[in-house]
Amino acid sequence: MEIYQLDYVIDEPTEEEGWMYHAEVPALQGCRAWGDTPEETLHNLLEVASTFIEVYKEDGRKLPIQITALRKPQGTLTVTA
Repeated sequence: MEIYQLDYVIDEPTEEEGWMYHAEVPALQGCRAWGDTPEETLHNLLEVASTFIEVYKEDGRKLPIQITALRKPQGTLTVTA
């Protein structure tokens, strides 16, 4: 089991997003989640990101280097997969 740090972006609710919070991991294209609260959204994003990483590993693909880069992000998720 490995631990990864992922930069993420979380957006405030908008009508376009159904008044839900939206978060994504830019380094993992398509890795997005929604929730009613910031905490729920990040919990959902953590699950989605874990699945993304598992699929990358199962397919034998290299993970994007950005997911382990230590930059000053808007937020950081620690993912175990």
